[in-house]
Amino acid sequence: MALPSHIISSSLANGEIPLIVMPRRPMVLLDFAEEYAQSLESVLVEHGAVLFRGFGVSGESVLAALFERLWAPPLPYIYRSTPRTDLGKGVYTATEYPASQEIPMHNENAYQRNWPMRLGFHSVLPAASGGQTPLADVARVTAHIGAELVSEFRERQVSYSRNYSDFIDLPWQTVFQTQCREEVEAFCRDHEIDFEWTNDGLRTRQICQGTAIHPATEEELWFNQAQLFHISSLSAEMAASMIELFGVDGLPRNAYFGDGKPIPERAIAHINSAFAREKIVFDWQKDDILLLDNMRVAHGRKPFIGSRRVLVSMGVPYSPGSAYPDFTRA
Repeated sequence: MALPSHIISSSLANGEIPLIVMPRRPMVLLDFAEEYAQSLESVLVEHGAVLFRGFGVSGESVLAALFERLWAPPLPYIYRSTPRTDLGKGVYTATEYPASQEIPMHNENAYQRNWPMRLGFHSVLPAASGGQTPLADVARVTAHIGAELVSEFRERQVSYSRNYSDFIDLPWQTVFQTQCREEVEAFCRDHEIDFEWTNDGLRTRQICQGTAIHPATEEELWFNQAQLFHISSLSAEMAASMIELFGVDGLPRNAYFGDGKPIPERAIAHINSAFAREKIVFDWQKDDILLLDNMRVAHGRKPFIGSRRVLVSMGVPYSPGSAYPDFTRA
């Protein structure tokens, strides 16, 4: 189903994603989405990433309203990995790491066994310099990683080790969005997360997929966050300090193969290199809205200078083996 004639679509000069969609005349994005919901879903299915630019956008809750028009209300962010502020209605700030820090390429919630299939970003205030949200085609990244390593991660999977405390990384109360230990334990049991209470707080381990099959395209895609959790994601000096301070088992986060054996640093370096080869960078404009297929397109964040406000919503939950809706049908 094609877009109407009063809409312009084009690709970036440095890559095929995202598809940029712009109106030829003034138009409110939510009105457009309501009228052409099936067309927009078809375009997203085809391209994997769509950037809406130049539309009328009002308020910081636009992502929540857009998700409701296209799919369903956004999902809550539970079992968190990064600090965010909840703005209500399923809208959150993008990861609140220091401006000087780059966030590596990743697929949202790929460290879990279930994840959102749709992501939305709203650029409320672009940074004065930097602060881009790079994208990467995960199918191409998977090809660069190569059949041998893909096969190894498919078979051995990834084990995520996390230690939560009040003085580094995120406390368990923030991660699980509760003050109740019994609720944490129930969540862990329901999601097959091993847990134990420690003197400092909580320790968890969970084995998750190394790759996943996209429910619509049936492609096998690289789908994990080993390179984000692995100790080698830190500088050598910082990693050594963390190990000296906490010990290997006490690190705030780390990634292993599912059998508990270490993932070699050279493998992590190769994975990061594969993402870097496919990284596409574009500058945000005010009130840009970006929609992603979370399995087909990875994202990250570049360091920035000045104020930056980018909001995020997540939707359309999926776990392997569950039914996946076809939103392109009437």
